[in-house]
Amino acid sequence: MKKYYVNDSAQPNGDHEVHDENCIYLPLIKSKTYLGEFYSCKNAVIVAKKHYSQSNGCYHCSKDCHTS
Repeated sequence: MKKYYVNDSAQPNGDHEVHDENCIYLPLIKSKTYLGEFYSCKNAVIVAKKHYSQSNGCYHCSKDCHTS
């Protein structure tokens, strides 16, 4: 299981990206919300959408959950 976080700041397109604990971009995020531990990014995105309806997986660490 991995720990997942959602970026509290939206991307220019409005998405709040979901990152796992090993993402190279996680340390750069100044404000993030801990989502919990999950076996896949899919459940993490579901929880993130409770905080931010427009949530999406990070292209780099949660590629299976990233949509264009």
